[in-house]
Amino acid sequence: MRGLRKAVLGVALAAAVVTGAGTGAGAVEPVVGPEADLSHHGHVSLWGGRVGVWLVSENFGPTDLSQATVRLAFSVPMAGGQELPEACLWSSDRVVSCRTGELPAAGGAGELALDLRTAGLPDELTVDITTAWRDGVADRNPRNDRHRVLVLATGDLYVF
Repeated sequence: MRGLRKAVLGVALAAAVVTGAGTGAGAVEPVVGPEADLSHHGHVSLWGGRVGVWLVSENFGPTDLSQATVRLAFSVPMAGGQELPEACLWSSDRVVSCRTGELPAAGGAGELALDLRTAGLPDELTVDITTAWRDGVADRNPRNDRHRVLVLATGDLYVF
């Protein structure tokens, strides 16, 4: 009987690992439907109450993406009345959401540049970069499209 319990437990654990059960950072979720591997990389800089963000979104496939949305959430409020690129909109005084444009599989890329003013003169801020929407396409590797960057007001580039 003990051997049977161990065997059942072993099979259950193996099934959990294979199907990606759990919510850990390294968990791989089962994919249903089309899949793409969306990635965001770039740099952020903070100096004299200004934030510069340069971001490249890429799709490593295997499915083309007609559109995706990247969300940039800042830990401090931005000054009001700022114009954003046509593909972007303010979700709040701390959040900007931007369309990536079409991202074909196998390296299709979209570029975004923001020059924003903060509401005050912070010594530091954090920015969370995440994919908010990917047109119903699954991404089994979300680690490369989610970043949290601590940026000091030194004017240095903080790469993600």
